[in-house]
Amino acid sequence: MRTDAPATAHHEAPEPTAELAPVRFDTKIAVLLREDLEPWQRLNVTAFLVSGLGSTTPEVVGEPYADADGTAYLPMFRQPVLVFEGAKELMAAVRRRGLSRSLTTGVFTADLFATGNDRDNRAAVRAVHGEQLDLVGIAVYGARSAVDKVLKGARMHP
Repeated sequence: MRTDAPATAHHEAPEPTAELAPVRFDTKIAVLLREDLEPWQRLNVTAFLVSGLGSTTPEVVGEPYADADGTAYLPMFRQPVLVFEGAKELMAAVRRRGLSRSLTTGVFTADLFATGNDRDNRAAVRAVHGEQLDLVGIAVYGARSAVDKVLKGARMHP
């Protein structure tokens, strides 16, 4: 043990390396849920809304995972999915704003709770004009600042 070091000596934390520095994404994945959904509906809508993003926007998907035993697992998004909630009126506004800014957008309508397959889901959305969609969820992806503006009025999901 050193006895010549001053009693008030302290150690400075090392400078963060590029690998340890926090990652700040220039894009954002966000889901807005209508505030009156049941808990199971919130989970279902969120899962469905983000499911298409990886196939249409492959840069959002990271590398596959593996555990120490070498067991392979699916890759996941490379960035968080932020979940918000809001009133029915906000849903339509977010849809309009997102489309006007050319953001990648997904919709989930109340009609989809009554269908049981992808074909019927697409037909249910196709049967209604965009402004009349009974939206219960909407996903948007794009530049972080644009997504923030589109979601104005939404609050983080509790």
